[in-house]
Amino acid sequence: MPSIRDLISRREAIRAELHDILAKHPDGALPDETRARADALEAEALRVTDAERRQAMLDDLDRRAAGQPLNGTGDANLDREAARVGLLDVVRAGMGGNDHAAGRAREISAELERRSGRKAQGLYWHMGQPMEQRVLTTAAPAGGPGSNLIATEHRPDLFIDRLRNTTRVRSLGATVLTGLTGNLSIPRRKASVTAGWVAENSPLPNSDPQFEAITLTPKHAGVISEWSRNMVLQSSPDVEQLARNDMALELAEKLDTAAIAGTGTSNQPRGILNTAGIGTVSLGTNGGALTYDAVADLVGLVDDANASGTGFLINSKTRRAAAKLKDSTGVPLGLATVFQGQTVAVSNLVPSNLSKGTGNNLSALIYGNWSDLLIGVWSELDVLVNPYESTAYSKGNVQIRAMMTVDIAVRHPESFAAITDAVA
Repeated sequence: MPSIRDLISRREAIRAELHDILAKHPDGALPDETRARADALEAEALRVTDAERRQAMLDDLDRRAAGQPLNGTGDANLDREAARVGLLDVVRAGMGGNDHAAGRAREISAELERRSGRKAQGLYWHMGQPMEQRVLTTAAPAGGPGSNLIATEHRPDLFIDRLRNTTRVRSLGATVLTGLTGNLSIPRRKASVTAGWVAENSPLPNSDPQFEAITLTPKHAGVISEWSRNMVLQSSPDVEQLARNDMALELAEKLDTAAIAGTGTSNQPRGILNTAGIGTVSLGTNGGALTYDAVADLVGLVDDANASGTGFLINSKTRRAAAKLKDSTGVPLGLATVFQGQTVAVSNLVPSNLSKGTGNNLSALIYGNWSDLLIGVWSELDVLVNPYESTAYSKGNVQIRAMMTVDIAVRHPESFAAITDAVA
């Protein structure tokens, strides 16, 4: 079957001939012989278009075929023919040579390209046959010992990622609103009507409910990473999957950080700790040690507001400080007792670098009804691979961009309470 290039070339020739025919007969009155030729060209154009579609599908299937190592294909005929292709044959083929050897080099390259599943920028050269054979040991020859040929086993299944902060906000029960398009405004009752007891034949109290709204508007965060040609061609596990995973986890951390302590300025969402109206428990003028009573007061603030808290979010330093709390006889209280049997999630995205008075490196802990934390999602993770960015393209590299568009709001500030001055 002709190649895509041949089909495109033929289609262009058909177009040019038809254009010439119509230019010579602008009134559309074609002589019988010319009309027959035009009809034949139109029919051929349809056949070429159909063949191009089928060839494109076949080429795509070939590219997706399972790759085979270039140093031994398992096909004796191919290996034998490939062994006849020298490096100079490949060079001549790349320069447009039309001799038999150059033609064989192009054919072998096309077959290796198909079997590898990867498009060559130039031509592949099959180097499965050794250029010379010598007796080697792991120590000799001195200039290049045989130990250099001993393969290092690569275990992508044991890939070691970096240590990351744990993301906990969603697992605590935050309400996630997906599929958003425009800005979101959610009405909220600010005050109810007033009811009262009255005497017989007396008027009821007159009052009106009050309403307000909380709004979510798109805010963007993202990252661009450039991957080298070697990384794209050689990495295992697949470099694109690694890039996606790394970017997804980074943006997940960014989202949790914003939900916890986003400032609401500099294009950031506003997080719980910076939301006006949440409950607060102070441990001291300059901060103070965590106590059982302080945790109880934190729970009480939420319960007193009828919010029914569902769990704590703390960092590892606060967890360690809570684990050290003891009763009067020196027996540890235990985390279940300190946190009153509630769910406790630990993430070092909870700040441990806060200041108060002369106190520094103070930690926060948050208690609340986490379903009242709203996360609006317009685009959670949008990944775009761009091999054509000018700087990357000139080096044969690829840029990968990931973005998310989200916002965060607290449905009821009273649903949360925090300590922000724990010495831990």
